[in-house]
Amino acid sequence: MSKGWSDADLAARVAETIPNGACVNLGIGLPTTIVRYVPAGREIIFHSENGIIGMGPDPVPGKEDPDVVNAGKKPVTLIAGAAIVHQADSFSLIRSGRLDYSVLGGLQVSEQGDLANWKVPGTKGVGGVGGAMDLVAGARNVFVMMRHTDKNGAPKLLKRCTFPLTGVACVTTVFTDYGVFDCQNGRFIVRELAPGISVEDVERATEASLDFGQARKVARS
Repeated sequence: MSKGWSDADLAARVAETIPNGACVNLGIGLPTTIVRYVPAGREIIFHSENGIIGMGPDPVPGKEDPDVVNAGKKPVTLIAGAAIVHQADSFSLIRSGRLDYSVLGGLQVSEQGDLANWKVPGTKGVGGVGGAMDLVAGARNVFVMMRHTDKNGAPKLLKRCTFPLTGVACVTTVFTDYGVFDCQNGRFIVRELAPGISVEDVERATEASLDFGQARKVARS
């Protein structure tokens, strides 16, 4: 049996956390899969910054509408009552604080809640930070959804980010394949560990300060 959450498990865990009636922006990539796992009976309004308020799940194969896509240009559907708005109005919603949650992917998150998610130094052909900087500044809660380590096994929960920042002290909670981590007072509070993941697993894969509550507290210098 594999350890930790799969991408599908992770999306379902984030979806479970979002309360009924919330207005939520889903970032490009893995976060867009959350819409597939909303618990039965729960109504969540999903927003896409290109101008959709009321984004639904993936279309049935062969039924895609090329004019209905998310910010990553992937085909989506619309729920009953959805609105298509100008991009300026979409960003007005973000910047005016009307988003309850923004869920973004991440390259690095610091123990202070700083987020880097748009550029790896030295890579070519990467655009600007885009709307992510508005999302981290305007949403009431910022969730980051990512793997716990990079492809080389290096930690992504760090004391300080080394990549260009998207936002400073903006992250509320990080969801990884290892567990759920709240950003509070310069450390990560370990709220939940994924199946098969131990305290030692998290310690080995994390550079940042960790607080396991009454069980164990880790504060590395």
